[in-house]
Amino acid sequence: MMRLFRAALVQLQVGKDRCTNLENAAKLIAEAKQGGANLIALPECFNSPYGTKFFNEYAESVPNGPTCEMLSKAAKDHSIYLIGGTFPEIENNKLYNTCTVWGPEGKLIAKYRKMHLFDIDIPGGITFKESDVLQAGNELVTFDFNGIKVGLGICYDLRFEELAKLYRLQGCEILIYPGAFNMTTGPIHWELLQRARALDNEVYVFAISPARNDKGYIAWGHSQITNPWGKVTAQASYKEEIIYDDIDLTECDKIRQQIPIFNQRRTDIYDTIKKL
Repeated sequence: MMRLFRAALVQLQVGKDRCTNLENAAKLIAEAKQGGANLIALPECFNSPYGTKFFNEYAESVPNGPTCEMLSKAAKDHSIYLIGGTFPEIENNKLYNTCTVWGPEGKLIAKYRKMHLFDIDIPGGITFKESDVLQAGNELVTFDFNGIKVGLGICYDLRFEELAKLYRLQGCEILIYPGAFNMTTGPIHWELLQRARALDNEVYVFAISPARNDKGYIAWGHSQITNPWGKVTAQASYKEEIIYDDIDLTECDKIRQQIPIFNQRRTDIYDTIKKL
């Protein structure tokens, strides 16, 4: 089992041209590999602008289509584990916001569909309703990274502590959330929620945002890695950049021994259970 590795989060600048977005992603994945990363993650909606009016236009099937082709090739060429952010997926005329994960041989090893759709209305802030266009996923998804169990969520899923708890109960040590918090919720909630999920569950949390644009849906940026002590160990600014962190998973072991909350849960009184 690999307990030490280097992770890279790629905070991409995303525009309206799919080919340009994919070429830029491929270039920065190669740069992250040159920087020594074994596991590389991209942001939410990295192949298209984020917005309900764009989802149908940019939707692709999985594992076919130009986005999956680029991700598969990049993972194989660089012999990495690649978390392919998210992009709009179409299947049976239904649209999903989907995260794909690719192994070092270029094979698809996991596919997660956003479970909690971003439907909010903040007067004077932001109104958005993903459910006008997207279907919700219904499955928790994990993958094995050299003996380490990793759980997947997308953006708004970060707000739901039960999802993270279920992943911890399944043995996850890392949770990865491609996300695109906005300029209303991002400044106060983005870092706080990641630190809460990491601390509550004694796991590493990786959250990967697009870089900030100046029009349309404006992402907060600030991609981040948080350790199981709840400490931010790497954080981006709002611009396009790659952040790296050398992950030592013995931190999970130590903290879980020092503060053994999962052994102390009163499951005779309460529990978090998976229904499906």
